[in-house]
Amino acid sequence: MAKDDLHRAGGYYPPVGFHFRVEFINVGNDNDVRFQSVSGLNMELDVENIKEGGQNLFEHKLPGRSKFSDLTLKRGLLLDSEVIKWIKSALYDREFKPANMNISLLNNNHEPILTWKIFNAWPRKWNVSDLNAAENSIMVETLEIAYNYFKVEKA
Repeated sequence: MAKDDLHRAGGYYPPVGFHFRVEFINVGNDNDVRFQSVSGLNMELDVENIKEGGQNLFEHKLPGRSKFSDLTLKRGLLLDSEVIKWIKSALYDREFKPANMNISLLNNNHEPILTWKIFNAWPRKWNVSDLNAAENSIMVETLEIAYNYFKVEKA
């Protein structure tokens, strides 16, 4: 057994969760791929309960539709952002132009190892952190994105 194998569980080491890239397809510029955090990459199935006459011990549970949570993206406030123009166009002018997105987990060579392909995303909410003279922190903007569904692809 090689010395390096002693530090790996079964020869596999899980990827880190802090090296990722967010791409808005046909929206944004080079600055719009950097985010501090992404949350909401989850899906679940609705459950339909069916009661059977004469059966009082349990209800039948059947899988229903898939549900996908809204995405929450956080980053330092950008002054020149095409994504923010896209969001303002939707929120102020009610001009909704759904966009596809890619959220890629990257390896140490900055290459995607896993990509969540987000379909028909549109902005739902935008806010910035509080202005507070007693704190020494950067301005953080939070984007909330609704979408239809995602698929996960391994690179």
